[in-house]
Amino acid sequence: MALAPLDEEITLEQLNADPYPIYRRLRAQSPVLRVASAGRTFLTKAALTKEVKDNPELFSSDDPNTPMKPAFRAHTLMRKDGEEHLRERKAMMPALTPKKIQSDWGPLYEKLAAEYVSRLPRGETVDLFTELCGPLAARILAHVLGIPEASDEEMQRWSQRLIDGAGNFGWKPEPFAASDEANDEMDLLFGQLCDKRRAEPDGSAYSVMLNADDPIPMSQIYANIKIAIGGGINEPRDALATIVYGLLTNPDQLAEVRAQQAWGKAFEEGVRWVAPIQASSRLVTEDTQLGGFDIPKGDTVMTIQASANRDEDLFENGEEFFVFRDKNPHQAFGNGPHHCAGAHIARRTVGKIILPMLFDRFPQMRLPDPGAVIWRGFGFRGPINLPVVLN
Repeated sequence: MALAPLDEEITLEQLNADPYPIYRRLRAQSPVLRVASAGRTFLTKAALTKEVKDNPELFSSDDPNTPMKPAFRAHTLMRKDGEEHLRERKAMMPALTPKKIQSDWGPLYEKLAAEYVSRLPRGETVDLFTELCGPLAARILAHVLGIPEASDEEMQRWSQRLIDGAGNFGWKPEPFAASDEANDEMDLLFGQLCDKRRAEPDGSAYSVMLNADDPIPMSQIYANIKIAIGGGINEPRDALATIVYGLLTNPDQLAEVRAQQAWGKAFEEGVRWVAPIQASSRLVTEDTQLGGFDIPKGDTVMTIQASANRDEDLFENGEEFFVFRDKNPHQAFGNGPHHCAGAHIARRTVGKIILPMLFDRFPQMRLPDPGAVIWRGFGFRGPINLPVVLN
């Protein structure tokens, strides 16, 4: 066998602007490809991405060459395996159980969503991304994490800087300087709130971790909260913006979604069509093979779930937004031990609460110029604006 072919043409800028034509070509021609600009071996077929995620012994999350480490100033649970990963993940889970979501976070989100939606002006063109998607995702997350003292603006800024740093595969100094500043601000706030969350347990992630019988180290409690800030805003934010775009550009489907109250299906299709988290890295621990090529120990493979979610083997017309697919085995929330811990919250808050509420309040909402919507991101992706007329 031979090593996978090496590509020196694909740039990070192209992947950031629009990776989908590239992924379509790679699925057809080179599903296993070493991409020089990213320093990774791309895997673009669903079977390959699933195989890697389901085998953490051979494909470790503990990638030493990840920009995530400097971005978060920590070795986070996202880059750990086995018992170490499980212990840190479990430390937060009491705050994220379906029961807790049902009893506490769901009702709170409903209240917050109603509040934020009621502020939107009727009859005007509004950027839904900046006026609703981002701030609302930030507010519920601040409560879930136990840091409601942080403003919507701070939460969004921290999240974006962590994401930009974690996706800084070109290792430019500016994104790390920005994430350093965000880390300083977060560390200061967490320190100020520590005694209060200990003394007055409130079921939030911070409080649960601080008051555990056998708490994880303070450095990892901080790292856990930062990981949740990094992923917990952009996933529901970008999913909501993507789904609204998908429905407004497909009015027949929107009518059918309304008729069937199929908001959950619309949610699943939105995260399939444009996965908020597009790609993940794994370190190869032993010489192995993937897709007919030798993958040497020490290589870093990248599972491109953005591409897997449009794989022709699984999805008919996968490039198109279509809510009423017979099957939708997408990998937007990952699989294996690192399956997204916030999937339950995203499904409930976006799929069950905000989508029906938004379209109920503005039944004639429209997107005057779909071409004006700008999409960006290689590691994380979504629209960065969404100008709609609210009627």
